[in-house]
Amino acid sequence: MTDGVNGVALTVFILFFLAVTVMGFLATRWRKAENEHSLDEWGLGGRSFGTWVTWFLLGGDLYTAYTFVAVPAAVYAAGAAGFFAVPYTVLIYPLVFTFLPRLWSVSHKHGYITTSDFVRGRFGSKGLSLAVAVTGILATMPYIALQLVGIQAVLDVMGVGGDEGTHWFVKDLPLLIAFGVLAAYTYSSGLRAPALIAFVKDTLIYLVIAVAIIYIPIKLGGFDDVFAKAGEAFAQPSPATGAPRGALVPGDAGQWGYATLALGSALALFMYPHSITATLSSRSRDVIRRNTTILPLYSLMLGLLALLGFMAIAAGIKVDNGQLAIPQLFETMFPDWFAGVAFAAIGIGALVPAAIMSIAAANLFTRNIYKDFIKPDATPAQETKVSKIVSLLVKVGALVFVLSMDKTVAINFQLLGGIWILQTMPALVGGLFTRWFHRWALLVGWGVGMVYGTAAAYGVASPTQKHFGGSSAEIPGIGEIGYIGLTAFVLNVVVTVALTFVMRALKAPEGVDETGPSDYTADAGDPDVRVELPTATSGDPDPVR
Repeated sequence: MTDGVNGVALTVFILFFLAVTVMGFLATRWRKAENEHSLDEWGLGGRSFGTWVTWFLLGGDLYTAYTFVAVPAAVYAAGAAGFFAVPYTVLIYPLVFTFLPRLWSVSHKHGYITTSDFVRGRFGSKGLSLAVAVTGILATMPYIALQLVGIQAVLDVMGVGGDEGTHWFVKDLPLLIAFGVLAAYTYSSGLRAPALIAFVKDTLIYLVIAVAIIYIPIKLGGFDDVFAKAGEAFAQPSPATGAPRGALVPGDAGQWGYATLALGSALALFMYPHSITATLSSRSRDVIRRNTTILPLYSLMLGLLALLGFMAIAAGIKVDNGQLAIPQLFETMFPDWFAGVAFAAIGIGALVPAAIMSIAAANLFTRNIYKDFIKPDATPAQETKVSKIVSLLVKVGALVFVLSMDKTVAINFQLLGGIWILQTMPALVGGLFTRWFHRWALLVGWGVGMVYGTAAAYGVASPTQKHFGGSSAEIPGIGEIGYIGLTAFVLNVVVTVALTFVMRALKAPEGVDETGPSDYTADAGDPDVRVELPTATSGDPDPVR
């Protein structure tokens, strides 16, 4: 970390930050609707985004500042095990190709805004809907916090905010300012703000990675030297365990963990509320299909991004907090002005997903807690107002989380969020294809998965934490170390299937299914399909734009 403030990098960072701030506030006029006071408009952008807008929005949503910082940081710390993120992003798109168009169709037909809306409509169960909503909100909160951790890491490397002896308010003032700006334009513009800013974010990230993957290895003597130095570093014993620090190739003992973490993460990714929010904002089934075929371009980027972890080792980067490794690599290797561009890419890469996540969490609260249980007769304008307020409260909670807790705790709570959100898959994805599962069986299965996953994660220790020290534990009956979320998911499914047989034998009431078979293949323009809200300024017949 540099002594003092890197003025050039900070100036470039601030210029980009100001530019996207202006874009965020102007987004309220972009494709402006006649009726802005509805969740369809504020929370889903009028359900009107075409292929490219959706692609940038989903990319900005899924490939976050946490991804930019944490994936190469995992490679920096442990070697090849950190590459699990690459196969899981390859696995996910064929999977979502099968179910996302169906979710879009039924949601478009019935006006569903959240996954809990669909679960309630499909199974006739407000209890199951509430379970899915609460899980989504819980899993999203630490994810938002990690975006703020990404901004804070960049500010630390640039020397902004003072040292550890500085008063906490002065030290965290830049982060507070960034939070305030994010909260203001999200409140004002809704989903349109991150959709517009995502263009800048993704362009910057692709530019930085393209330069880094060519420029840094040249300065370090080529990829042969990079891998050689990384291999030597990983062969050294870890002070905490005495075992080798990592490996360029996963050993036999790590293969179960690697495979189950990749598969479980793939299954969980599109269960997150923010992933579904970005998906439902698109204008047609074809937009979803196109996106599942072109989004793998981000997986190529992610593979190149992970290599930065090896480059940080070869460059001699030494940090106590691995999350600072890549920002420090950029400052060490790049000219100050381009380091500022790279820091801006990470900072803006935090703002886009943080905005979408807060909107998604707010929509869940408004539709599936406030409207279902507190004010059933809430008008669209009242729903929008509540969502705006809750989106602010969610961000405040994430900010308190970041300022008051150890950053490693935030990261491990996000891993716990992945374990939790995976338990909503039987109700959501299962419900898209069959009504066979009984609603009470799904609720009990969800509960078993949540309890087991939370208890197993609580029992995992690390060199720095007694509890919640990781997301892997021994798989019951197999004895191998694997991803807790996938084990909990298997238990969830087993319980759900077994209890469904019992409930059907007992003829337990199944609830009313308000959907029909044709709803799952409906497209915009079909008879009786919910029409998009009219826009006053777009007038754009091109569905691809």
